[in-house]
Formats: sequence, C-alpha cells, structure tokens
Amino acid sequence: MKTSGNTILITGGATGIGFGLAEAFINAGNRVLICGRRQAKLEEARLKLPDLQIFQCDVTSKDGRESLCNWVKNQHPSLNILVNNAGVSGLIDFKKGVPEAFKSEDEIETNLKAPVLLSGYFIPLLLGKTDAAIINISSGLAFIPLVSSPLYGATKAGLHSFSLALRFQLKDTNIKVFELMPPICDTDLGKDASDDAPRPSYLKGIPPSEFAKDALTAIENDQYEFASGEAKQLKDGSQRNFEETFQSTNSR
Repeated sequence: MKTSGNTILITGGATGIGFGLAEAFINAGNRVLICGRRQAKLEEARLKLPDLQIFQCDVTSKDGRESLCNWVKNQHPSLNILVNNAGVSGLIDFKKGVPEAFKSEDEIETNLKAPVLLSGYFIPLLLGKTDAAIINISSGLAFIPLVSSPLYGATKAGLHSFSLALRFQLKDTNIKVFELMPPICDTDLGKDASDDAPRPSYLKGIPPSEFAKDALTAIENDQYEFASGEAKQLKDGSQRNFEETFQSTNSR
C-alpha cells in the first residue's frame, strides 16, 4: 500500500495515537482529515499541524456519522483511506450491578459500533478509488483481556473479528483492510480526567509518534495485521500459553 499521495480520515485524530498517525501521514506527503468530539482539541491539533483538515462530530451518534460522511463526500471526495482510531477505556466492576454496567455503553458505541458503521458508510466511496484501505486500531487486549477493563478487551476482540471478516469480504476489491495493535503509548486513554495522580510507569509507554512510524512501515509492506511491543507479547502469548499470559497480565 502506498503511504503518500493519499487522502486520509482519522477518527479521534486530535490526540494520542490518532494525532501521532496524522503527523506521520502528513510528513509522508498525504492530505489528512481528522474528526473528534472536542472542538478545542481539534483546534489545538491544527495549531501544531496547520495542514490538518478538522471536523467536529460524535461518531457514536447517527447524526454525527452522517454529518461526517456528508462533509467528506462534499468537501474531500478524494478520500481513499479510513482510519478507525477513536477509542475509550474505563474501569468497570460488574459486581456493582447495573449503574456500573451502564459505563460500558460508551465503550461499545465508540470502540466497536462506530468503526463497523463508519466502514459501511465509507466503503461505497472507497470502492471508486484505485488504491484504498480501512485501518482499524485494535489492541493486544483483544487476545488477553484486562479484568479491570472487561469491555475494552471485548470491544477490541470484536474489532479484530470484524477486521478478519471484512478483509475476506473485500479481498476481490481495491480496498485493503489493516489491523494495527499498538504497544502501551503515552496517551490519556483510560485516564480519569478528575484523577491528578501520576500514571504508573508501566502505563506511560512510548510516544505515539514512535508507533506511528512503525505503523506506516507495516502499511507500506502490506502487513495486514501488525502488533507491536506489549500488544505483540499478548497476541503471541495467547497462542503460546493463554493461561500463563492471562495471569501475568492481570497480576499487576
């Protein structure tokens, strides 16, 4: 897959891994569009990368998805790559019952439902391009779940399964389907905004820009399923010795 000369949409592209990918793609000679819920964060991202095209929307809502799709079709019809990056994670204790379980809805809507439906929205547009791709940002926790965040792993396992099926469904078309599984990166994913305590060192991870460079190389080499760092350890461990890897991951 060529990694220059594309028009790329990245959901949740104003911060974290999404912004790291946006920066890497722009530096490689691509036109990059990002969307997100928070206008202020989108504006901050554009201050850092003036070439960014930004659009405020909530991809978990039908109106948000439709407005995004219409904006792209009307303003950026050359789009040939969709990056389903937007994601949220939280701690959920199901022993506390329904009120606690309600916290899971946002994770399901953001991490799984939105990528599935956005793929459906944009595939007809991508089919008209010579070279096109859907890139899903998954996780090593799709293979070894974290007990304290049960819905995050479940949604990423669903996204992994969806990526496999979609890749096969589109195998005779011009659309390639990639699944990228980052290592632990230094982002705000899973951090409670009201919690000012420093994050444990093992959760800080590498700068998203480092993963983005490796991700572009994987895409260029048509490495359709790319796991890096801790994600690769979890994926490999799930195949080698699931129980040992599961216990080790959840013993911290």
